[in-house]
Parts: sequence; C-alpha cells; structure tokens
Amino acid sequence: MITREQCIDVLQGIKEPVSGRNLTDIQWIRDMMIKPDQVSLTAIVAPDHASAERREQLIEEIKRRMNTLGVADVHVRIRIASEQELSAIGIYAERPDANEGTSSERTPQGHGAGLENLSPLLAESSNVTFIAVASGKGGVGKSTVTVNLAVALARLGKKVGLIDADIYGFSVPDMMGIEDRPVIENERVIPIERFGVKVMSMGFFVEDNSPVVWRGPMLGKMLRNFFQEVEWGELDVVLLDLPPGTGDVALDIHQMIPQSKEIIVTTPHSTAAFVAARAGTMAISTKHEIVGVVENMAYLECGSCGEKEYVFGRGGGGRLAEALSTRLLAQIPLGAPDNHPSEPDFSPSVYKADSTIGGLYLELAQSLLDHEGLI
Repeated sequence: MITREQCIDVLQGIKEPVSGRNLTDIQWIRDMMIKPDQVSLTAIVAPDHASAERREQLIEEIKRRMNTLGVADVHVRIRIASEQELSAIGIYAERPDANEGTSSERTPQGHGAGLENLSPLLAESSNVTFIAVASGKGGVGKSTVTVNLAVALARLGKKVGLIDADIYGFSVPDMMGIEDRPVIENERVIPIERFGVKVMSMGFFVEDNSPVVWRGPMLGKMLRNFFQEVEWGELDVVLLDLPPGTGDVALDIHQMIPQSKEIIVTTPHSTAAFVAARAGTMAISTKHEIVGVVENMAYLECGSCGEKEYVFGRGGGGRLAEALSTRLLAQIPLGAPDNHPSEPDFSPSVYKADSTIGGLYLELAQSLLDHEGLI
C-alpha cells in the first residue's frame, strides 16, 4: 500500500496561484485517508480561485498525479480557505469599508499579522505562555490531562486560562463541573472561572448537547472569537485543549498562535503512541516547540497492595518522547477522582490536590514551571 509521504511527494509542484507556494508546503492538502486501493483528501483554495472551472482543474490535476502511483479511486474535496489560513501565507485579504460596506482596500495579512487586534494575549509584547495539548487519537484522556494540568498550575499560584478548542467534542465544562454560562459585560464575554481557571468552551453556547455541524472556516471564526470577544484579563498561561488528530482546527491554532508550545498525550499502547507521533510531527512542521509527552493510563495501581498492573502495555510514552526528541513529562495512572456530588467543589474529572493523582499533576505543573523559559 502506498504511504502518505509518497502521496505528498507526487503532489509537490501544485501551486497556490496567489502566493506561488506549493499546496503541500503550506499544508493546504489536508485530511488524507489512504486505503489499499483508494485515496481521499481535502484541497484548500483561496476565494479568488474558487470558481467551478478552477476547482475542476485542481481536482483533475490531483487525480492525474495520484493515478501515477497506481491509485485509480481518488476522492478530492475542495474547501475555501479561512481568513487565518489566508493570512498565514501572506495573501492580501479584502477588508470592507466601514462606511460604504464595500471592499475598498487590501490589507497585507502576513503570518500572525494583526493578531494583537484580536486580543492583547496574542500581541508580541504579551508575556502569556500558550501550551496546546494534543493527541493523535481520541480516548487517550487528553482533556482530562488538560483540565487537571490547568487546575494544578492555578494551585501553584499562576493565572490560568483554558480554551476548549475541541469544538466538535467539547467536554471541559462538564469535566470541571461547570453549570453556569458566560455573561456579557460592556460587550465583552466574561469567561467562567472554576478552580482558579478561566474557561471558554463551545459547550457554553450549545443547548442540550446538540452536535456541531459547522465546516472548517466557521470553526476557525469561533476560535478567533474566543480571543476577540472574551475579556480574559491578566493571565500567565493559556492551555488549549486541541481536538485529536491533525485536522483544520489544530492547524488553525498552530497558525493563529505560532509561539504556542505543545504537549502530546498518549497511552502506553504502541498503536496510540504511533498515531500520536503524527500530532507531534505536525507541531514540528509548524515550528511549535514540543515540551514533552504525558503518558496517560500508564498503569492501574492496586488499592490494597499497591502493585501496578500495566493494562495497556508499557513504554509507549517513552518511545514517543524519544521519537520526537523530547522528554517524558509524566506517567499518570488509571483512576477516578474521589469526588461526591454533594461537595461544593464537585467536578467529575478534577483530582483533589491531596490525592495521589492530584499530586502527580502538581509535580507535572511544577516541572513545567521549573523548565527554563517555559512559564
């Protein structure tokens, strides 16, 4: 079966017309799925080059090149680039005239340009540390790690913000036991504060756990709104709970916050670690610093004898850290918080500071604080 690298190689040379850069180099070839006799992918195009004729030409060129690899069944989806995707490659974006309501000027949108207008947090002068928490697949406890790391940093005296960027699979409000909704003050959204952490999530704006069925550009706009419309106040660190994998939302974050650092979460299982390596590779390709790997569900500790049982195998986190040339930050065991719904600070997923696993998260947070130049 052909590999993703072979597919990318054969698509080299297909250029984005405005910038003249290869679609593969700017990562405008996305969501590639490879089966023994079939390949599907998404190609992104600028709005000025999204006519039916241009789309068809691009589709045919991609299919022709993939056919040279012996793949006859090729499915190509075309998506219009979002504003941040355009600005990330330096394409000039139309800006509407405030008085006339028509396009009257073009403003250069280089990588990161104008982001300080979204929020002071994103300005070059900001001292806020951004840490994105990523995983290759779902079900490895990435959100649990993010939530408990955020709370641990707050317990150590840091001013912490948490953005639930997993817009399709938002879970942070429920995990933290948040039942309130943000309020508007002076036309700004005030984030919910819980356990000393300021939280913003798509879950605050969806009723009855309804599914989110937006396409990529709409998701990108929602993420920008989390900066542009929210009154975060003074923060030391912002954690971003990314969706699993390497899709549009993760790349939007990478482009929107080029200075963000990254933690990769995996389980000890070799397959989970193998898939997680893709998220790490994406971080490296977008020049994000990987500060380390957290191995979640590392073992199950017997409550009576203290013996450890490695139910998901051993060594996946260490091998992943070695492959990404980074360090293994922590090994978190399987467990459940000893919380009760009657407690005033009840949450389904936040460990108490004096619990064993809560202590491991405090050690992880302190390790990040001690790491030179991190927070």
